[in-house]
Amino acid sequence: LQLVESGGALVQPGGSLRLSCTAIDLRFDLYAIGWFRQAPGKEREGVSCVSTSGGSTVYGDSVKGRFTSSRVNAKNTAYLEMNSLKSEDAAEYFCAAYASSACPPSSREIYIGIYYWGNGTTVTVSS
Repeated sequence: LQLVESGGALVQPGGSLRLSCTAIDLRFDLYAIGWFRQAPGKEREGVSCVSTSGGSTVYGDSVKGRFTSSRVNAKNTAYLEMNSLKSEDAAEYFCAAYASSACPPSSREIYIGIYYWGNGTTVTVSS
């Protein structure tokens, strides 16, 4: 079982980036997928969750309106589209599979039910 993140890069403030999370040896369509991030010296922060159907999403307050979480089950891949990036968005980004098809009801519970973590991809926001 593996979750492999990709797409991390150096981007200028105000720019956009799309991260991918590809599952290997996992019934991808059974699990909600979450995105988390951790900046140096800071605690890990919940970013988003997308349900198995893609029809339900949850976002952390700091990214609402700027980030979009989606998935293509046929490709075993989830995406995090990030727009209007700020310097404070710079972090290691991790995807995670939940032990459930549904996302937690709100961002306050976004850590509940995590089944498996990926290894992360680095996003740097700098001019």
